[in-house]
Amino acid sequence: MGPLIIDSTTPPLVAALPQERSRIDTHSAKIAAITEAPSDAEQTTKDALIEPLQRINDVMRPRGLEFDISEHSSRIITRVIDRETGDVIRQIPAEELLQMAERLEELQGKLISLQA
Repeated sequence: MGPLIIDSTTPPLVAALPQERSRIDTHSAKIAAITEAPSDAEQTTKDALIEPLQRINDVMRPRGLEFDISEHSSRIITRVIDRETGDVIRQIPAEELLQMAERLEELQGKLISLQA
């Protein structure tokens, strides 16, 4: 790939800025909606998942798999468990990643409130 040639027919980047600003505002609104407290619909969905997860766990625990819902982020957590000792061999996503995601969500809330 050769060098980028810029001449008088190349549209300036400044012309795209209003469109980009609109996209940024739209994304900021979506992020704000996500970081707000869970709505009744989200809570209902989480409650609706509890019973099916219990049935799946009844079938999969003897095979060394367990599923759970994260309390803070409503993410599904999968654990591979040693059937003999009951120790967790692997958790997906890892506990560290769940904590990191929680901290990032907190920071997003702070950034949005500072910009507003």
